[in-house]
Amino acid sequence: MNTLFDKIWDKHVVQKVEDGPTQLYIDRLYCHEVTSPQAFDGMRARGLKCFRPDHIYCMPDHNTPTHDQDKPIEDPISAKQVSTLAQNAKDFGLTHYGMMDKSNGIIHVVGPEKGLSLPGMTIVCGDSHTSTHGAMGAVAFGIGTSEVEMVMASQCILQQKPKSMRICINGTLGKGVTAKDVALYLMSQLTTSGATGYFVEYSGDVVKNLSMEGRLTLCNLSIEMGARGGFVAPDETTFAYLKNKEFAPKGEAWDKAIAYWKTLKSGDDAVFDKELTFDAKDIEPRITYGTNPGMGIGVTETIPVEGGAGFQKALDYMGFKAGEKLLGKKIDYVFLGACTNGRIEDFRAFATIAKGRQKADHVIAWLVPGSWAVDRQIREEGLDKVLEAAGFEIRQPGCSACLAMNDDKVPAGKYAVSTSNRNFEGRQGPGARTILCSPLVAAAAAVTGVITDPRTLL
Repeated sequence: MNTLFDKIWDKHVVQKVEDGPTQLYIDRLYCHEVTSPQAFDGMRARGLKCFRPDHIYCMPDHNTPTHDQDKPIEDPISAKQVSTLAQNAKDFGLTHYGMMDKSNGIIHVVGPEKGLSLPGMTIVCGDSHTSTHGAMGAVAFGIGTSEVEMVMASQCILQQKPKSMRICINGTLGKGVTAKDVALYLMSQLTTSGATGYFVEYSGDVVKNLSMEGRLTLCNLSIEMGARGGFVAPDETTFAYLKNKEFAPKGEAWDKAIAYWKTLKSGDDAVFDKELTFDAKDIEPRITYGTNPGMGIGVTETIPVEGGAGFQKALDYMGFKAGEKLLGKKIDYVFLGACTNGRIEDFRAFATIAKGRQKADHVIAWLVPGSWAVDRQIREEGLDKVLEAAGFEIRQPGCSACLAMNDDKVPAGKYAVSTSNRNFEGRQGPGARTILCSPLVAAAAAVTGVITDPRTLL
């Protein structure tokens, strides 16, 4: 019996090249401002139009400032990238959600929340964290700029079929343990290359009980284990989330879609190239201590005394020592947001700890919604009042401090406790030191000013 990955993949095969790649049909292409300009230039140079413009959606997110979005962008490179995308979308007749558009936000947050990403789809974007959309029960993966051009021109892509892996997480998550902690735990177990060459299906009690937001976080981080992508079979949670979304099927089309989506699961006798099982009881709130997302520990644990290649270099960069605890370490910045943790559930979690407390005086906190839709929800639920009373300010949507392509840069040597996805050297600004964690851990650090176990504040 085929795996779910096989089912979706096989349904999208246009043709197979003998001893070569597969020509795969793509249902949805997302374009942001960083990886699309060369693709559009290539299309122009060859005098081509987009083959299926209605399947392509564009929005700026990486370069957008998170304040004063109604004013011209000050940074000339960012301004050019954002205006170029707007012009390209116009020239090629593509849907474009520009800055200040009520539908704008981080592309990987907007796709699911608008019902543009649906079960059974193939979805690509020139961005590694496209794996996020796998939470909808789709085969979603990042592609290079030349491949973006290929999809624009033909709505197809040439791809080698990856191997399949199933990761099963059983049991019940403990207090204060989130989907982000599950992902950071998996990365520490598999390392950042442990799933290279595989497409991962997440299953088990823990995954079944995760909210849609939690699944989006988990799938977002698949790429950090080296996987080509990760996904969750669609179920009642998926259907409830999608119902009445702007681009989700309606009426009779909805009933038909549900009937099909219910068939999207791996058979009981499906054979995977690799299967791994983990237990929820082994996972506590997590933090990273090094310079890749796999270098992580439970918040109460100590840094290992030895590691592989680059272990000591990473510790030197971070200013940490082998064998020490990170609890109580003073921090400088807190970032809540990114395509990993910029959704409404993440703001709710942060607010549960911030409520009735005050931000530590020395901490600079950037709270950045993943989209204008999330921003509206924050205000509808009154979370903005709770956070403002605690001394926090909510910024405007965008990728923000995830990757320092905009104004939100962490200064050299400063410690940033961050809900984003990568902690590479200089990722959040030249010389910045990033500690990855969940929104609960971030909130605990923001109010205490030091790395804190959030369970003590819940």
